[in-house]
Amino acid sequence: MYWRDILIALVLTIIILTAGCTGQTEDTDGLVLRIASPMEVKSQSVFGDDNLGVFYSISSPTLYRMNSDGRNVGFLARNCTVSDDKRVWTFYIEKDYYWTDGSKVTPEDIAFSIQTFGEQLPSARWIGDTLENVTFDDECITFTFTKPYNNLDFELGYPIISKKDWEGVADLYQYTSPGPYTGSGPFYLDSIDHLAGVLTFKRNPYWKGEIPAIDRIEVHTYRTIDAATLALERGDVDTYYNYADSYPYSGIESLNATGSFDFIETTDVGGIFLGMNLKKAPTNDLKFRKAIAYAIDYKEIVKIDALGYGEVPNYGFVPPTMEFYKDTPPLTYDPERAKKLLDAAGYIDSNNNNWREGKDGKELNLNILIQSDYTRVAELITDYFKQIGVKTTINTVDRNTWINLKFNYNYDLTVTKTTPWEMYIHANYGTGFFDSRRTTQDSLHYLDDPVFLDLCDKMLNSTDPATQREYAYQIQDYYAENLPGIALYWKKNVIPYNKALSGWEMDPLFGIFSVENFVSVHRVGA
Repeated sequence: MYWRDILIALVLTIIILTAGCTGQTEDTDGLVLRIASPMEVKSQSVFGDDNLGVFYSISSPTLYRMNSDGRNVGFLARNCTVSDDKRVWTFYIEKDYYWTDGSKVTPEDIAFSIQTFGEQLPSARWIGDTLENVTFDDECITFTFTKPYNNLDFELGYPIISKKDWEGVADLYQYTSPGPYTGSGPFYLDSIDHLAGVLTFKRNPYWKGEIPAIDRIEVHTYRTIDAATLALERGDVDTYYNYADSYPYSGIESLNATGSFDFIETTDVGGIFLGMNLKKAPTNDLKFRKAIAYAIDYKEIVKIDALGYGEVPNYGFVPPTMEFYKDTPPLTYDPERAKKLLDAAGYIDSNNNNWREGKDGKELNLNILIQSDYTRVAELITDYFKQIGVKTTINTVDRNTWINLKFNYNYDLTVTKTTPWEMYIHANYGTGFFDSRRTTQDSLHYLDDPVFLDLCDKMLNSTDPATQREYAYQIQDYYAENLPGIALYWKKNVIPYNKALSGWEMDPLFGIFSVENFVSVHRVGA
């Protein structure tokens, strides 16, 4: 009996150790990829729940997609043509895409999708406002707009849905279903258990492209980042995903110590920046903006907020990961120069109380509007500005309040971030953040300088790469000379993954959560 008990204990120990070494990728149904995410899904509406919409994107491909090199390439469409006036766009449709019920994806599905989104989705209202006509045959679909669009292949980045499944849905936002959802990608959304926090994707049996090694994807969503990172440290999942964000820098060392994970490290297309309200004094004064740019210790912000996982940015705002990046001068920390520039611009401390006054003679007190994610950076900004005699007050609010106050210009400064998507929209290069004609939830829409608006329009109306490069350089020069926003750091994206898996690809827009990546990932040695 004694030796039998020892033998059983040894067998159990071997089983446990073996499970710990291989992670959570083995399943009776084949290779299962498990992903932890703090992007909590609160409903079963793929269009009404923002986080669920991000996950749903791999189930229903778009006309075009961005590849790992940052270039827009055909997806459901193999290519497109555009008229000289940029109003008429024709997309030629690939013939080998099939829905999970075995039927073909057709131009009619695409026409239905784009028109329905234009009618029902706030983010696609521009389509409903400017789409004049749609025609299609078996080979292609043509959209005619009332105004020109330069990068419509990117702007039409909406998931194409099946007409026969969705045409009876009166309100996309209100429609909910636990699944399955018909899809045309290599995986389709099979089930949504938002109460348990689990989304399940299964392989599309009619997928004609490269066959994935993964048989099933499970996304385990958590209410907090800490809960998601703990799932990795326990070995419950294989990787981590948070749209437009890195694995928490503070958790990298402890996760690395488990010995079960490697890391992908890339420079993000987005970054953290300081927005300055150009609609009111003193931030509408270029001399003031140039002065405070010298007051910021960019290296310290990278060290403290990003724990070293970032880069000191340039005056040109745009990170080096974007095509046609121009190497403008780097931002530098020089508080003494900041003081001299403020003095010369008329922002002085006349009563020697260590606080400067504005040109109206009143003591400056800049309102820094932030959401709680940016508290640490805002506190650093407050300390830096105190050293040059500029008083600040931090106003921390929730997202909806931030949007409302920002929309009505009730702030002086704001610390926020650019996502990859936001860097590419409009005329690219973050122009959608600043152009006063674009009043979206995240845009600052305070720049109405005709010179800048003209640059945006020229970029939007250009299709020649050489001309686009020239306009891209001019936009970055404009940022460097006029400082509508100050990049605080270009951040690194650090993504952990199970060492038992290989073949990881990083999408500039969606990181690891892309078709290209999920088709590529496989077991080591397979």
